[in-house]
Amino acid sequence: MIEMVIEQRRRDLGGGFEVGRVLPFAKRRMVGPFIFFDHIGPIDIAPSDDRGLDVRPHPHIGLSTVSYLFAGEIMHRDSLGYEQPIRPLEVNWMTAGSGITHSERFEHARAHGDRVHGIQAWVALPVDQEEAAPSFSHHSGVDLPQWNESGVIGHLIAGSAYGLVAGSVTHSPLFYAHLDMSAGSTAEVPVGHKERALYVATGAVEVDSRRYEAGRMLVLGAGISRVKAFEKSAVMVLGGEPIGERFIYWNFVSSSKERLAQAASDWRAGRMKLPDADNAEFIPLPDQPKPAASASS
Repeated sequence: MIEMVIEQRRRDLGGGFEVGRVLPFAKRRMVGPFIFFDHIGPIDIAPSDDRGLDVRPHPHIGLSTVSYLFAGEIMHRDSLGYEQPIRPLEVNWMTAGSGITHSERFEHARAHGDRVHGIQAWVALPVDQEEAAPSFSHHSGVDLPQWNESGVIGHLIAGSAYGLVAGSVTHSPLFYAHLDMSAGSTAEVPVGHKERALYVATGAVEVDSRRYEAGRMLVLGAGISRVKAFEKSAVMVLGGEPIGERFIYWNFVSSSKERLAQAASDWRAGRMKLPDADNAEFIPLPDQPKPAASASS
């Protein structure tokens, strides 16, 4: 059975840049180690000098960000010195660990015009990895195994599933894949993990004899193992093993509220290094911090 249906909530991140926030949700904070799930756009950007859509330098701790695009291009720069554009069907995997800062800018769109559409997920780190050294990796091609079967083109983004293993280094058991489904096709949803979900990014699907439109995440019970597309659809399947309670404040994730407070203090005081190639501005700490919210599977 389906345990829960979560509808995206539209959020304006500034300058008209909208995302559909899915996780965390009040009644379901995590799915396995996945603690954050944003549907980026789709947004059409006309050529201009307007930088209002850019995500200025900001910090993270205690998590990995997993950025994946269906369309468009975003430029990543971070405090480790990496400068890496991400394009369709590619992955930028950034592990914050003890602390990292980065920016995400739409430079290609400002120069040429662009349609940007994708997903950014956060994966919480196990307790013994929360303070690991930060790292960044970019993945495309053979790092992201693909398959084509019976009207379904699959792209493995992270972890292991469908008998395949993705190239990114993960820190706990998980899977994450993009299924590009033609109308009438049916796909398997990986089993073998305690918590699983699917997200309908575009189109409409049938699961457990019911129809679900785009913008919905279905948290799956143990008996669900198939999804059918009513029309051409992009479906994300994800899950993994629970890693325990986590707290979130702004861009920080930790098993300790005290660690969140320290991270906030460090950012406010300017103790976190900005990207060398993008250090002229940054996003300030929110003026009115809210109490850290508990997140657990």
